[in-house]
Amino acid sequence: MSTAPNHASAPLAPLASVLDFARTQRLSLTDLLQHAEARSGAGNPVEAAEIYKVWIAYNDTHPFLHLVYFNYSVTLRQLGDIAGSIHALRACLKLDPRFAQAHINLGRAFEDSGLATQAIQQWRSLVELTAESTAERVAHRLMALQHIGRVMENAGLLEEAETALWQAIELRPDKTEAGQHWSALRQRQCKWPVLVPSEHASMRQLLDAMSPLALACYSDDPLFQLAKACRYNKSFVGRPDLSGFSRRMPKRKTGTGERLRVGYVSSDLRDHAVGFALREVLELHDKKSVEIYAYYCGDPVSNDATQTRMKNAVDCWRDIAQLSDADAARQITADDVDILVDVNGYTKHARTKIFAYRPAPVIVNFCGYPGSMGSPFHQYMIADERIVPPENEIYYSEKVLRIPCSQPVDRKRVIADEPSRAEAGLPEDVFVFACFNGMQKITEPTFAHWMTILKAAPASVLWLLTGGDAVDQRLRQTAEKAGVAPDRLIFAPKAPNARHLARIALADLFLDTFPYGAHSTAADALTMGLPVLTFPGKSFAARFCHSIVAAAGIPELICSGPEHYVEKAIALAKAPAELATIREALQAGRETSVLRDIPALARRLEELFWQMQAECERGETPVPDLSNLDLYYEIGAECVEGNIAFSDDRTYRQRYLEKLTALNAYAPIPADNRLWTAETVSAT
Repeated sequence: MSTAPNHASAPLAPLASVLDFARTQRLSLTDLLQHAEARSGAGNPVEAAEIYKVWIAYNDTHPFLHLVYFNYSVTLRQLGDIAGSIHALRACLKLDPRFAQAHINLGRAFEDSGLATQAIQQWRSLVELTAESTAERVAHRLMALQHIGRVMENAGLLEEAETALWQAIELRPDKTEAGQHWSALRQRQCKWPVLVPSEHASMRQLLDAMSPLALACYSDDPLFQLAKACRYNKSFVGRPDLSGFSRRMPKRKTGTGERLRVGYVSSDLRDHAVGFALREVLELHDKKSVEIYAYYCGDPVSNDATQTRMKNAVDCWRDIAQLSDADAARQITADDVDILVDVNGYTKHARTKIFAYRPAPVIVNFCGYPGSMGSPFHQYMIADERIVPPENEIYYSEKVLRIPCSQPVDRKRVIADEPSRAEAGLPEDVFVFACFNGMQKITEPTFAHWMTILKAAPASVLWLLTGGDAVDQRLRQTAEKAGVAPDRLIFAPKAPNARHLARIALADLFLDTFPYGAHSTAADALTMGLPVLTFPGKSFAARFCHSIVAAAGIPELICSGPEHYVEKAIALAKAPAELATIREALQAGRETSVLRDIPALARRLEELFWQMQAECERGETPVPDLSNLDLYYEIGAECVEGNIAFSDDRTYRQRYLEKLTALNAYAPIPADNRLWTAETVSAT
């Protein structure tokens, strides 16, 4: 091992000149390493050793002399001079007795010399020097670093949090908590590539640590996302102690006239994107058909308009934030809830373990999480036909039931007076592309598409929500490297929701992100009359936005892929009349669109709840299909490491089938209901 990189390609200076500089103390440590390593790399370790020897002789007070002795020892080993290497390593350790790699190499030198006892003694001395590194102390250090990272992240000190979390990752890369937060932090800071492995933490370990939500921002791979969700559920939730929890049997309610009791569990029943989406739905539920219980597990809030409206709309409001998962499950059981809706999924403040106790006969994944839960206890998922067409049901462990559009909106939202462009910090006479998605959704390929668009539409700017000064500056620098003037990126400061909605309409065209597209931000834009340009992928998050655009009545803004998306954006920037026609159509059809038909959505939800209840009463509640997900995970991890930004469905599925076929040739794989079907098995 050497402490310097290989500089084999560097030009070799004359040896006499290098030695003269070494003797006269004019050869810096960096230059020394470069010259010596260049010669070793070029196959001339004799000259490298000579350079080290002379430099050591005339630079004996240098603070990093021990590193030079170490490199000198490596070079001497290359020359077969074990005795000389031992002398150099002893000199190194005399200067720095705690230099671990020198202890390791010195022990190996003794072993290679046939002196096993001395080798063991040398390694034992290192073990004694690092005696404080007990498993308990390492665990405490790991915990401290994770806490530092968490608190710094909450305080907005993202760079500092990232540094602390990386130290935790390298200490124990097999522990996923630090890596989960680290990758999400890098996404929020638009640091590309997001995953950067090291000698101590491999790419696979970083990928394993990623949360399901962060993975949705990273890759459009629904099979891997399903397998990741299943794996995450096993580690995050596990198998709770169910003693004292009897399996809830359904009450007979179909056809009796008795109301169905539906419980919504969420940390976001407040002024939050999910709260904004659900509040009118809760108000419109038919109280003759369903009885609504709300279980709030988020942070306490005061004077929260959304929460106030929700409390007034539901039959029973319970704050379960301070209850344990088991006690919360007992409360839900005591409330005799028939259908329990998980409105968090794997998001912040999720209480997934509550559902593992199966406190209701039917458990549903809806509205809060863009993907499959991959759990053994979420039996249904509510989506729409564009997000999950029938052929894509294989990507989900739940039974998929459908509503007209998966994005509810609140038609009563308060909107402030529209500001002028100048008041919003925008120039008056330019075409304004906009994206108000969170920074974590902006990927390197998406940003590259935007730069291509801006270069082809020179009289345009890109309007984004601020990610903070450091992130904004990073994106401006990236734009400049791509040939786009940094001042063409304009960042909107955070604003109260009513004011943010009012300013949205100032833009000309909303550009979606991929693979995690706009959800509520797209609905907000369309509500304010701002057209949204998007293209669908394969996963839930990558198909959500095109569903909203279609529900708003402007399917002509749904592109076939990234190339079409770039071409369409450029064309619209150059065709103001065409864009004006689209805006007029959007405005004219606003109130009659599927997107804003919330009464119909509420009725459809109730129909689905009763369908679930009837199936449960008949003993037909679906059992989540989790078969072969360990194999899909392994294949997905391999594919995602390649970080393919976009591929068509046929290519995507064929890639998996080829790898499944290869694995099956090694050890037969039982058939499943996804890609490795009985028909596929019989054909191989």
